[in-house]
Amino acid sequence: MDLPTAVKSYQFGERAKSELIMTSQLCLALTGFPDGEKGGGRRMLIMVMESVRSELQFAANSTGQHEFQKAIQAVNDAISLMESNQPEQASLKVAAAISASTTPAQEAWQVLSEHGLL
Repeated sequence: MDLPTAVKSYQFGERAKSELIMTSQLCLALTGFPDGEKGGGRRMLIMVMESVRSELQFAANSTGQHEFQKAIQAVNDAISLMESNQPEQASLKVAAAISASTTPAQEAWQVLSEHGLL
């Protein structure tokens, strides 16, 4: 991995990881909402998930890292589960996206570390 790609992969991976962790926590929080608030909460959470998916697509396009595509697919699955009112299962798919997003960041960290940049 060249240095410019390493910098972008690290940046995008860490950002995606943070956004996905927040998304996972929101999925689980939705399970505790009163029934009258779940519908609106679910719609807002789907919008957040779509925004995170857009960020992941930008990361995939900018870096060419295949792992970001895996994360996008996991977020797509999570959105479908959320639309089906299955927030616990959606959270598990988001966890898979976190794992996929961490891989390019870790690989980039190694390259940047070897060059004394981290």
